[in-house]
Amino acid sequence: MTRINESLDSFFSPRSIAVVGASATPGKIGAIPITYQNDYGFNGELYPINPGRDEIQGRKAYPTLAAVGKPIDLAIFAIPAAAVDASLDDAIAAGVKNIVMFSAGFAEVSEDGKAAQQRLIAKARAAGIRMVGPNCLGFMNIARSIYATFSPVVFSGRAQTGSIGIVSQSGAFGAYAYAMARERGLGLSVWVTTGNEADIQVADCIAWMASDPNTKVIMAYMEGCQNGERLKEALALARDAGKPVVVVKVGRTELGAAAAASHTASLAGNDAVFDALFKQYGAWRARTIEDFFNIAYALSISGVPSKGKLGLLTVSGGVGVLMADDAADYGLDVAPMPQAAQDWLLAQVPFAAPRNPVDITGQVTSQVSLIEDTARVMLRDGDYGSLIIFLAAAGLTERMQALQKEVAQKLTAEFPGRVVMFSTLFTREHQRALDECGCASFQEPSSAIRVLAALDYFRVQRETQHIDRDAVIKHVALSPGALNEIDSLALLNKFGVAGVPSRIATRCDEAVTVAGSLGFPVVMKVLSSEITHKSDVGGVVLSLSNEDSVRIAYDKMMARIHEAAPTAKLDGVLIAPMVRGGVECILGVHRDPVMGPVVMFGMGGVSVELLKDVSFRIAPVSPTEARAMVDEVKLSPLLHGYRGTAPADIDALTQAIVGLSKLAMAAGETLESIDVNPFIALPAGQGAMALDAVVIGRSQSTR
Repeated sequence: MTRINESLDSFFSPRSIAVVGASATPGKIGAIPITYQNDYGFNGELYPINPGRDEIQGRKAYPTLAAVGKPIDLAIFAIPAAAVDASLDDAIAAGVKNIVMFSAGFAEVSEDGKAAQQRLIAKARAAGIRMVGPNCLGFMNIARSIYATFSPVVFSGRAQTGSIGIVSQSGAFGAYAYAMARERGLGLSVWVTTGNEADIQVADCIAWMASDPNTKVIMAYMEGCQNGERLKEALALARDAGKPVVVVKVGRTELGAAAAASHTASLAGNDAVFDALFKQYGAWRARTIEDFFNIAYALSISGVPSKGKLGLLTVSGGVGVLMADDAADYGLDVAPMPQAAQDWLLAQVPFAAPRNPVDITGQVTSQVSLIEDTARVMLRDGDYGSLIIFLAAAGLTERMQALQKEVAQKLTAEFPGRVVMFSTLFTREHQRALDECGCASFQEPSSAIRVLAALDYFRVQRETQHIDRDAVIKHVALSPGALNEIDSLALLNKFGVAGVPSRIATRCDEAVTVAGSLGFPVVMKVLSSEITHKSDVGGVVLSLSNEDSVRIAYDKMMARIHEAAPTAKLDGVLIAPMVRGGVECILGVHRDPVMGPVVMFGMGGVSVELLKDVSFRIAPVSPTEARAMVDEVKLSPLLHGYRGTAPADIDALTQAIVGLSKLAMAAGETLESIDVNPFIALPAGQGAMALDAVVIGRSQSTR
């Protein structure tokens, strides 16, 4: 069982809090948490710990935690790193359950600091103590008026209570996010910064928020991940609980990854793997801070639409086209209005554009009822799951503000489960009025479309729960090192990945006989587990069309191999039929140090090397995800019958990806990598097959 299964209720909802290093001096780190608890109505017990004081900020002070003599759910360490070890011993003696450690000077600064942090957490774990930090700003449970933080951001104003939970590995970004939420009027349930993550990680916080009744939307800022399994489990818990997770994951470039590692001692990992993780487990990766907050805001106000299709209602034809273009970029379904609905609108406004985008023009200035009437027709007759209403600058007029509020109230009541959104210029007060009606609003229409794309993504995720937890039905233990090609193909075949029919020959005359039995033309390849790049040593000959060409090729190949790789152990040569036609692809598995086996699909040939036209998923991969991998690559149209060519057998290709995933899961820690290149997708109904493969077992030293 992983530590993510342990409840953190006593951590995030403590009934008693002690502050070690408590201070009466305003603004000091040890003073701020006490000030917050006093000012904001914490209704539990609060114990300042300071051996030099009898009273601090109106509270009785104690020399040690053990001297309190009462249960302590949470201890806040606001002390230098040098004092932490003794205070931890005190906490263990006092039976403290949880610690928030502001103290810095550990893994984020040096190897010695890292070793000290490891000793610290080992001692805490042995005592059953959970910890956030060190080197963190702490947390706030806004819903329960708990402020276990020294961040001064709260002094400039409190965020309102709401349904959005925020967790950040970075304290500075966490404070910024709190201020952003406050200024934008986003209501928060809980706010956490995890710092060095010696124990409690972002994943643990997401998992707790997934079960927290006060949290409906989860925002996460990540710089890296130390435990992939914990993160997978946490995202799955949030997905299954119907709580959208919006993530900013930095470190997408090598420079960014290096900066992240030096900042919080996190492992940055492979960015493509994180992309795959978020797709599989239903989280949305925001690429900008603006989208990060916009999406969370809209989720908290409007929720996830119950239906697909996007309706665009505008008073400006040009902006309607802009929104339609943006929607197309995100793959949103901007289906046209039914003909009857179009006829109705043209009867009202003969010069309107009735399809979708629906442009009711400036006529609304004299016929304001058009907005409500058209919106209702679009939702009712067009059956749009989401509707955005663009009103240009009209939202600044009192008349139009009152109309928007009335329309918002009526439509959200009449069409529950639909998302109605406004894009217009507005005051903050007016936006909040629309929020109260359940309608999110944005001044910039393209921002609104990006948000709607995220909301539709969460809708699709809810409709397709596609993690195949029963995928592994076989088990195999690989020996360290590479298998030769024929053994690799045989192993793949056991897991449903078909390979070209191949046979071994160890002598020239045997090669001739085998080639004749398979039928010309054939390919000949050197067979050796010690030669994985056969072409580099002249170990591949194609299109051998008769017996004489086989004899000549065999002799020349052996001569080349003995010269290029004289010490390599040879198992003979592999003879296989030449396969013509089809679409060349590449399949593979590599072991990510954090997430485990990652499955790759890509288009073969130069597109892999030049375009890096590949997609990834973390094993296990379901048929739904395998099909999504195929559709994601840029050259996927080649598989669907591009310019009159026959469509490829995508079902067989999908099955091969799933089979590769099953092998990766079955081999577990014994697998290092699998390379299937080329993999040919034949025309529909004719299957797909591996023409070459290398399976490599993991060495004992790296397991």
